[in-house]
Amino acid sequence: MGIGDDAVEIRSQGWRTLAALHGILDAALERALQAGHGLSVVEYTVLDALSRQDGWHMRMQQLARAAALSSSATTRLVNRLEDRGLLTRILCQDDRRGIYTELTPQGEQLLRQARPTHDAALEEALDEACQVEELAPLVAALHELPVEASASTATVGATA
Repeated sequence: MGIGDDAVEIRSQGWRTLAALHGILDAALERALQAGHGLSVVEYTVLDALSRQDGWHMRMQQLARAAALSSSATTRLVNRLEDRGLLTRILCQDDRRGIYTELTPQGEQLLRQARPTHDAALEEALDEACQVEELAPLVAALHELPVEASASTATVGATA
């Protein structure tokens, strides 16, 4: 194996480790949020992303990026959440083609109830992952991220 091959293998191993940690976190969050609040991780991610916006609304494209979904998957998700009364869509005043998605009071309330469950499940899953030798350095690196950087990104369930 040459130097270039070693670099590729190191990056591949890093990617596999990140994917393993993501799978562990995503599964733990999914179980906790479904059991406690009837929310999937991606639904929670959307509600959380909307709650962090000034005015509590986002364009559909922004929401798709925040949830790491395609446009069509975002539309289906928004339809489901709108049917449940958790968010609503509003036409953009400046651009009639633009549509904003906005958190409803019911969505805000459910998010407030679900946030402690999400945070506790995330902390527990990270503590458990830290006990796995291959995952411990990655978990440690997550704990070292600046608070400002982690608060401005999407939730871990969608990004980790």
